[in-house]
Amino acid sequence: MISTINGTVRSIHSDRLIIEVGGVGLSISVNAATSAGVTMGSQVQLFTSLVVREDSLTLFGFLSDEARSLFELVQTVSGIGPKVALSILGALTPEDLTRAIATQDVASIERVPGIGRKGAQRMILELQGKLNDLSTGATYSGHVAQWRENLTGALVSLGFSPKDSDSAISAVLSGLAANGQDPSTMALGDLLKAALANGKSRRG
Repeated sequence: MISTINGTVRSIHSDRLIIEVGGVGLSISVNAATSAGVTMGSQVQLFTSLVVREDSLTLFGFLSDEARSLFELVQTVSGIGPKVALSILGALTPEDLTRAIATQDVASIERVPGIGRKGAQRMILELQGKLNDLSTGATYSGHVAQWRENLTGALVSLGFSPKDSDSAISAVLSGLAANGQDPSTMALGDLLKAALANGKSRRG
């Protein structure tokens, strides 16, 4: 696997760079943010991810290891492929994307072309808890959205164990994501009612 490329920038386009390495020009797919971060004729190091398809091999490049790691992580979300993942990293810095996922900031993610509200909610739901694997996520991995903290406290006070509370809240999040709803905009009472209903069905 090709993890990094060090070479000279020979051509700059909004969606790709030509990097000369040992006399060979390599075409690297990038986003506009990466293109804007390099200059013609300069030496550059790109952190790369090779995407293999039945009819193609595409090398994607990033200016930081964090961006490359997030690019690969985002593709684990159902419905998100490399092109959309690249677009996400072009619209949001690794720090901003990590913060948005950790704090469940749907509004920041849904602004990315091709994502939409449901896609942003699905991304947050599926990537919550996976940020500890990323160095850029260390600052934000302990941050919990205020609504979730309040809801957990309410459930525990009603006799739910922390494990049951987490299961009930995860079920609520799945239902909200399916309906395109943002939990941060809902009243605690409505969230609690939904969580209690899920908890009751799970307990039988």
